[in-house]
Amino acid sequence: MTTLPASPSGLVTPDLCDAHPEVAVLDPLFVNLGGLDAFFGPVRTIKCFEDNSRVKEAVAEPGNGAVLVVDAGGSYRCAMLGDMLALKAAENGWAGVVMFGCVRDVDILATLPLGVMALGSHPRKSEKNGEGQRDIPVTFGGVTLTPGQWLYADNNGILVSDTELALD
Repeated sequence: MTTLPASPSGLVTPDLCDAHPEVAVLDPLFVNLGGLDAFFGPVRTIKCFEDNSRVKEAVAEPGNGAVLVVDAGGSYRCAMLGDMLALKAAENGWAGVVMFGCVRDVDILATLPLGVMALGSHPRKSEKNGEGQRDIPVTFGGVTLTPGQWLYADNNGILVSDTELALD
């Protein structure tokens, strides 16, 4: 019998879905653009549109292994995260960023120890007018994500649980 190789992180979302059918699975809209194939952590949220001021604030704070979930309105008109903010997030202990919008500097993002899932890439930077809300429920991809839930992401997709799941 052939043994399948294990994920280096121990995280495989299909296995989690099989073991926990109650989890919510986001629609398959996202591309993995970060340096980690898989990441997970408690959810922290931002809702903003074409203004990444709140993202900049959040990544400057200790992440403590959390995942920053950003509802950027699904915009394809600018990037809400680039190399400098992603590096700051990695340095401050964020596990990853899920961006319902675009990111940029993807060649550099792919080298950082940070998970990044986004709709795509765009070279234009966002506005910075101090707009947006933090730590509120956000809805996209067919799922409402609430601060304190747990998010699990890999190249198979993104799922959310109300509680932390065992990765064995």
